[in-house]
Amino acid sequence: MSAAAPAKTALSPARRALLKMGLARDIDLALHLPLRYEDETRIRRIADTRDGEAVQVEGTVLHSEIMPGARRQLRVLLDDGSDTLELRFFTFYPSHLKALAEGAQVRVRGEMRSGLAGRQMLHPAFQPAGGPLPEALTPVYPTVAQLPQAYLRRAVQSGLEHADLAETLPSDAPPPTVLHGQNGLQRLWSLRDALYFLHHPAPDVALAALEDRSHPAWQRLKAEELLAQQLSQLQSKRERARLRAPPLQAQAGRGAQALHEQLLAALPFALTAAQRRVGEEIARDLARPVPMHRLLQGDVGAGKTVVAALAATLCIDAGWQCALMAPTEILAQQHFGKLTGWLEPLLARRGQRVAWLAGGQKKKERAEMLALVESGEAALVVGTHAVIEQQVRFRRLALAVIDEQHRFGVAQRLALRAKMREGLAAGPPQGDAAPSGGSDPRGGRAWGASVSEPHLLMMSATPIPRTLAMSYYADLDVSTLDELPPGRTPVVTRLVADSRRDEVVARIAGQLAQGRQVYWVCPLIEESEAVDLVNATATHAALAEALPGVTVGLLHSRMPAAEKKAVMAQFTEGRMGVLVSTTVIEVGVDVPNASLMVIEHAERFGLSQLHQLRGRVGRGAAASACVLLYSTGDAGRLGETARERLRAMAETGDGFEIARRDLAIRGPGEFLGARQSGAPLLRFADLATDTALLEWARALAPRMLDAHPELARRHVERWLGGKSEYLKA
Repeated sequence: MSAAAPAKTALSPARRALLKMGLARDIDLALHLPLRYEDETRIRRIADTRDGEAVQVEGTVLHSEIMPGARRQLRVLLDDGSDTLELRFFTFYPSHLKALAEGAQVRVRGEMRSGLAGRQMLHPAFQPAGGPLPEALTPVYPTVAQLPQAYLRRAVQSGLEHADLAETLPSDAPPPTVLHGQNGLQRLWSLRDALYFLHHPAPDVALAALEDRSHPAWQRLKAEELLAQQLSQLQSKRERARLRAPPLQAQAGRGAQALHEQLLAALPFALTAAQRRVGEEIARDLARPVPMHRLLQGDVGAGKTVVAALAATLCIDAGWQCALMAPTEILAQQHFGKLTGWLEPLLARRGQRVAWLAGGQKKKERAEMLALVESGEAALVVGTHAVIEQQVRFRRLALAVIDEQHRFGVAQRLALRAKMREGLAAGPPQGDAAPSGGSDPRGGRAWGASVSEPHLLMMSATPIPRTLAMSYYADLDVSTLDELPPGRTPVVTRLVADSRRDEVVARIAGQLAQGRQVYWVCPLIEESEAVDLVNATATHAALAEALPGVTVGLLHSRMPAAEKKAVMAQFTEGRMGVLVSTTVIEVGVDVPNASLMVIEHAERFGLSQLHQLRGRVGRGAAASACVLLYSTGDAGRLGETARERLRAMAETGDGFEIARRDLAIRGPGEFLGARQSGAPLLRFADLATDTALLEWARALAPRMLDAHPELARRHVERWLGGKSEYLKA
């Protein structure tokens, strides 16, 4: 009889709470820094305190009583010889009555307030008077309900004492240039000194330097964090450069013009100089035997889809399959429509197709598409996340294009890469399945055996600010479409209070009379008790009543896929005058005849989202406008952040300037989406203010990886643990 397995030790609620907060290792606890500090190092005279101050006083209890009433209170009167102070407790226990009995000598700490009877504290902390005073400020840590401050302070102190805080910065590393004081270059604090100081700062330290994180101890923490990020991203980039990928370029000697050239000749427009430049950058990447990992960014309407189509032709012409994945069915359908129009006639001559995969497909259509993908007849596969579902089997996938990649979760992007590796496993087969016009020039399966990573092109209509590109996207090569195609008209942006809705409706009628079309975007699709917003359904009904004889459509994310497709078809074909929608039309929708965009409750939207929505108009020759309809709410005024967003929208139409301002207002989360899910965003450094530290880390990272690889490994492990994988997604 085998011995029973040892029982697992149950975790305490506090330990579970620590793990939930990501505080698993000693170093995690050591890096869990205070939100603020309380000064328990000195006793103040009651008479010297001011209203609103957090202070600590000592005195004798003159009087203690329970006040009767609907809500009982404990009232205590304290005297320190200079003045008296009233303490009030709305929640209290027998221990309170004993500790705060008349004649007791007590030390209390709390916020001083002015009450009817003089100075007052509500629910102060208290203890017997006369104990030793701390020599450092008392830290107050970010926590959750199950973790009292006292427990967390002990846990952090233990982590601080046991964590490995040995130096990982090379001894020859130059200090950041930001560390210049009045007398020249300041010393770069050691990590140990910086952490011990920030957990227990001396009482005479300037609190402003702690709060704005300009103190040298904070600079050391921010420098370390940025260096770990740069090392991780550079490692990822170097690892990818050591992998193999199929070189994708048009093959000579087929007796026919390359697919790439055929597409250029068939397009009904000429490429812009920016599209040609970016297309050449991508073509050079694809021709190399290492995996491309490139971000294609460009403002709304800059023409990213045609650049992706040209990349796809290089892949197809080389005998491989290409997949394009978009986060919403509407956006994926837009891509499918364009790519089918451009490529289907050319592919048909080669016996190939463009396949469509989405969640709402009928069973028969889906089975047909899956067969086309598996056989390799589908040279290009366009769709939503359905492209990476388990039953999808690619014959020879070598290039994936992900549009609006930040909208996909990390798990979805990692699943796509796994799916792409499946498609690479066999490589282009020889003979019958090779592209028409010739057999596989690389010897088919022999090549595939050495391939371990596909080419990846990510696209974003949200331009990435420079500091973000240098940090979170440091492992990517970035191509920028910085030129709009000719014929795009500037969009005039107007801020209009919602009290003037009737004027906006009258303007809509004027646009419709000219044969134009209009978008009206709402943030919610149903009534909410929490947020009093006019919903899309109510707006649709109101506009239909106000515009008799006009077809007013409704589009939102909860509609069945077929119904959404039908509504979009009506609007795209000009059979619908007004489309009332939620933000499902934010990206990808291209209706040149639409000349007016009204955004309801614009103060509720993010800046980049507003810019994306505005980009749905101005896509034709007609003068176009965007009306930001805002509500001032019960207070009768806009919040400062909302005011900044709307002001930025009115002042500039430049997507890169919009992105820069959005980063300053909202931080990096708007741009990253779920890229960092499972790994923290920068906890200490701020990309808006710490550019000099970022430049320092960016310069040091390659030197450190080359000359001190073990230090680099320890540094990344300390700061990121197992989370660095998420940076590669």
